[in-house]
Amino acid sequence: MSDTGHPTPGRPAQDGGAGSVHIGSMSGGSIATGSHGSAYSVNQTAAEPDPRHAELLQAIRALRDALPARERSAEDTTLDGELADAEAEITRTGAAGPERLTRLLTGVRGWLGSQAAAAGAIASATAVVQGIAQLLG
Repeated sequence: MSDTGHPTPGRPAQDGGAGSVHIGSMSGGSIATGSHGSAYSVNQTAAEPDPRHAELLQAIRALRDALPARERSAEDTTLDGELADAEAEITRTGAAGPERLTRLLTGVRGWLGSQAAAAGAIASATAVVQGIAQLLG
């Protein structure tokens, strides 16, 4: 057998044809051997947030849904971008860092101060502010 694991042409396998597999080190992926072998690989790309971050994530999503879909102001667009970044970070890592939370808190508070938004959006923004305040202590 060659170094690549493929049979060397013209010579039988060293173990009499039964075949063998040796894996020195492996990170990720799946391996299956034998004529009926099957391999399954399950990859999880998102981390589960802790309960406080899960609440914040829910509030962030509610606020994004409450933002106007049409005729957005520059403030709406900026806030939505900050919310989207925080949502992605929490979904990916299970938490948002203090810098991101501070930026988001400033953005939401500024948006609240400059908007005559619907009551639903204000309630959602308030929930986001409360969630961040709890996380930042």
